[in-house]
Amino acid sequence: MKATIKTQGRQLTVERGDIFHVNRYKDSKAGDIIDIDNVLMVGEGEKVTFGSPLVDGASVKAKIIENKRGQKVVVIKKKRRKGYRRKHGHRQELSVIHIESIKA
Repeated sequence: MKATIKTQGRQLTVERGDIFHVNRYKDSKAGDIIDIDNVLMVGEGEKVTFGSPLVDGASVKAKIIENKRGQKVVVIKKKRRKGYRRKHGHRQELSVIHIESIKA
């Protein structure tokens, strides 16, 4: 069974057993179970249910495998002949989640 969910500002189409990197869930630790209620579509084949905008009673359970930081993104600004140079880096906080079950 597949489901399209909305979590952490992203829409994902998930199946049981999938692993995804999403923005970090606030106040979460590795091993926590997250219940995602924002389900936009659920089903497979001929038996597909679309929500308007959400499917009533549908939910997805996901387990947080780990919290980590993504790759560093470096932003460099420079104006030639003016002596203006700026270097700024950013690492996004991420949660790695494992989809455990989908309830229609």
